[in-house]
Amino acid sequence: MELSLHRLRMLRELHRRGTVTAAAAALHYTASAVSQQLAQLERDVGAKLFERLGRRVQLTELGTLLTEHAEEILGSVERATLALEEAQESRTVRLTAGVWASVASGLLPTALTALAGEHPGIEVRTRELAPEDTAEAVRDGSLDLSFVLDYSDAPTPWDTGLERAVVAVERLHAAVPRGAVPSGSASLDDLAEHPWILAGAKSHFGRAMRTACQRHGFTPKINHEVEEQSTAMAMAGAGLGITLVSDLGLRLLRPPGIDVVTLTTPLLRTVSIAYRRTTIRRPALHLVIDAVRASAAELGLGTESALP
Repeated sequence: MELSLHRLRMLRELHRRGTVTAAAAALHYTASAVSQQLAQLERDVGAKLFERLGRRVQLTELGTLLTEHAEEILGSVERATLALEEAQESRTVRLTAGVWASVASGLLPTALTALAGEHPGIEVRTRELAPEDTAEAVRDGSLDLSFVLDYSDAPTPWDTGLERAVVAVERLHAAVPRGAVPSGSASLDDLAEHPWILAGAKSHFGRAMRTACQRHGFTPKINHEVEEQSTAMAMAGAGLGITLVSDLGLRLLRPPGIDVVTLTTPLLRTVSIAYRRTTIRRPALHLVIDAVRASAAELGLGTESALP
């Protein structure tokens, strides 16, 4: 019997998530591709590993047994990879990082250019995900590292199997239609009567901003829900409302017609890199973290964390 690591990862995800569709989404495959690979794994083993119960999938006794061994096997592979990297004098390694728009455009170009010059053997590939999804993708092993966010008003529950290294702390600013706030600065409650443009309440950013407004004594009147900061700024520039934008978000293409207003009571968000505790000794990982911190420092973003 020859077991495929690729198929064992799929079996592990199926066990964790309960449906082929959810496992496929986590691994960035189609559901049909995962189904075919799991069927092939059953043929490799010569036994039934799971059975369908409505939309969900339940592992058989043999499927559960193989999943337990899959965890050990995949963990051993990760440890072997780490040992080889530590033993090599020249570090040649490929890492996959979870990113989102403002990080990809604001921090990574400078960081990866510097990294390539100093350590050409380290290749970093990126995958854009919603900020809410990046940490879970690291935990599941589909990413080696990811950028994650925490807000001073809404800290995120943390997975004990992950470590995080703070790389930058951003301030949030109000982006308003030109002339709407002549003074150039305001407290959050000064903006309470304006129509708002915010991310949806299911997103971390959207929840954190609603919490901040409520802490300042008001519930924002949200006329438009959009997820991307660049889109929200464009709508603010068209006079459709006000929004909140981070330091890195302001480095995106800034549309005409907006003023950036300083908040007199600072709202902060911490940008960190998350990675599995099992990879804490991985040299290439820490070289990437150092390069990103240097890039953030060039932009004037410190690392004094807003985490609790």
